[in-house]
Amino acid sequence: MKSIKTKSATVHFNDSVYSELNAYIKATNPSKIFVLVDTNTHDACLPKFLSQVDSGEIVVEVMEMPEGEDHKTIDICTGVWEAMSEYNADRKSLMINLGGGVVTDLGGFVASTYMRGIDYINVPTSLLAMVDASVGGKTGVDLGNLKNQIGVISEGSMVLIDTSFLETLPRNHMISGYAEMLKHGLIHDKSYWNMLVNFENLDGSALDNMIYDSVIIKNKIVSEDPTEKGLRKVLNFGHTLGHALESYFLGNGDKTPLLHGEAIAIGMLLEAFISTKTVGLTNEEFKEIEKGILKTFPKVEINEKDQKVIIDLLKYDKKNSHGKVNFVLLEAIGRPILDCEANNEVLLKAFDYYNN
Repeated sequence: MKSIKTKSATVHFNDSVYSELNAYIKATNPSKIFVLVDTNTHDACLPKFLSQVDSGEIVVEVMEMPEGEDHKTIDICTGVWEAMSEYNADRKSLMINLGGGVVTDLGGFVASTYMRGIDYINVPTSLLAMVDASVGGKTGVDLGNLKNQIGVISEGSMVLIDTSFLETLPRNHMISGYAEMLKHGLIHDKSYWNMLVNFENLDGSALDNMIYDSVIIKNKIVSEDPTEKGLRKVLNFGHTLGHALESYFLGNGDKTPLLHGEAIAIGMLLEAFISTKTVGLTNEEFKEIEKGILKTFPKVEINEKDQKVIIDLLKYDKKNSHGKVNFVLLEAIGRPILDCEANNEVLLKAFDYYNN
């Protein structure tokens, strides 16, 4: 696979990953290398990764954080900053984030703010991070249960995608990443959507090619609008309601937390329904979307009490402006529309449809 040039970095795949990393280390000669992992990737991915890294005489320090979205917090950042300071990290240090979206989001934020910014490299180990979280420069942490409220847009030096790390991933996490790939088809390319919904096995070389295609789609959008002034907002399809769902289920002790992709899948189905009521998505295409999503993502109970709290959480969405909740909706598969409004009546109808 050819490398993909982003605005200020390069995404490398599989065979070229470690040669490119080692060439970068040799050329830049960082003062120290810090590798951030979580408790899962420390055991499942770190040994293989370190065996491929040629750091020469450069000291490599490993920093471990707890796994999971509930640890993507400013408190964890403080712990990482303090550890880096204790180990004498300076402005010529390099940070490598080896993990899923939580690690790449938080690690990118830590690196972008430590001493006003040091170089960092993302090595995504989950499908979600490979196709979404590690590409595009969005870094940050949650504020309480509110998703990604604190952060900066700052691309790392490179992204290294070694798909062999997916062999360590539980199936539900593979499916979570698949939701973001489905989104790329819905907002950009109907033929890609059609290929994805007819794809039966989330493994093998066919998946490698689809990951590559997803990165191409996301990079094309991000390169045209790196700071999300316009076009990049299309990547938020399914995320307005999806993030509210994810926050609610994460913060409610009576609920089983949803993985990011599980919440986004529900959000995409709800927002596709809203699209039929507000921007003209045909019932035929909606049914196609519904069938494609429910094929992989079974329905979750969302009762009336849940719905009211979830709708109230929409006011915290980052796309909002001037007190209005803004949605990305679909005029057709592959044709998104930005900055759409939907009243509570339509939102409740969407939930009612989903529950029946």
